[in-house]
Amino acid sequence: MAQLAAAAGVSMRRLYRLFASRENLLRELEREPPPGARGRILEAAFELLGQSGLADLSIDELAATADVSRATLYRLFPGKSALFRELLTTYSPWEPVARVLESHTSAGDLTPEHVIPDVAQALAEALTDRSAVLLRMVFEMSKGDPDTIEGVQRSMARGLPDLIQYLTEQMAAGRLRRAHPVLALQLLAGPIVAHELTRSLAALVGFTPSRQSLVAEVAQFWLEGMSPPSDTPHA
Repeated sequence: MAQLAAAAGVSMRRLYRLFASRENLLRELEREPPPGARGRILEAAFELLGQSGLADLSIDELAATADVSRATLYRLFPGKSALFRELLTTYSPWEPVARVLESHTSAGDLTPEHVIPDVAQALAEALTDRSAVLLRMVFEMSKGDPDTIEGVQRSMARGLPDLIQYLTEQMAAGRLRRAHPVLALQLLAGPIVAHELTRSLAALVGFTPSRQSLVAEVAQFWLEGMSPPSDTPHA
């Protein structure tokens, strides 16, 4: 019980108040989770995280919002670290980027003119209506809290390192202007994130492009800005 209470981030008193006894808790944990429970919990947690930090996330409120029992929640996600890890895995924009790069690698077409627009569109789709919460998750990651460290490490395993490696290779081959690949990535993602955050304000002054057209324009600007000097030989 002590281990479960620690993993769930609640006191022993709270755990006993919820389940009365160890036997009751084990009995609840043996029940199969209802269909769709995992998805509902992740959706509810993502929404609630946008309203408060991970430390303030109420497990009781999360269970109620997801329409699951507390025992089901604890069984599927035994603690906030497990929950945050799955949130990053599910909602991270880097997994779609990894799939884009894999697709182009399989097709043998890795030129920036073809890859970057697709990467930009994948980022935009992942950020649509999620940017504020994803920024909250970035803030949680930056705090280095034990509840988030494992999730951060897992979420960085694909997508982000793949894109940085791709940019580095293209710069070495002379197809892109030499710069720190992280800066190059920020120059691509930054305008997309900024537009998503200020989309409603932009609409007030009549700027209402479709997501696809805006992202395509951002990618084109990026390619022009990152094109190598004319005297740089291509590999």
